[in-house]
Amino acid sequence: MKKQRLSIYLDPGNMKLLADYATRREQSRSYIAETAIQSFLSPDAAERQEAATAKRLDQLDRRMTRMERDTGIMVEMLAGFVRAWFEAMPALPEPAPQAARARADERYDAFVDALGRRLAKGPKLRQELSEDVERAHGAE
Repeated sequence: MKKQRLSIYLDPGNMKLLADYATRREQSRSYIAETAIQSFLSPDAAERQEAATAKRLDQLDRRMTRMERDTGIMVEMLAGFVRAWFEAMPALPEPAPQAARARADERYDAFVDALGRRLAKGPKLRQELSEDVERAHGAE
């Protein structure tokens, strides 16, 4: 079967990419373009797209798994801290609980404000920790 001629117009950037690729592969620009068109129009193009989508979904699933693990670790860490804090704090004498509760409300509001500022400007503690760990391993 005799090949048919097709004339197309390409942006200069795409033409340069095509020419550079053809030169590297030691093939003609026509051959590279024909192969690309065949690949684009072949029925397995949908399968490749599906495989790429599945790969991306697998990556997202692994990230979610790590996030769930990290969240679980943080919850356990916080629970351990709160338990230790309750064990270390002595009970207050009878007239002091109301004053302590009022002071605690003030401290809590200040904590929430400070947390909001920190989250707004970053970096996050987990980023600082990973940088510290990387520096520590790099120094060894």
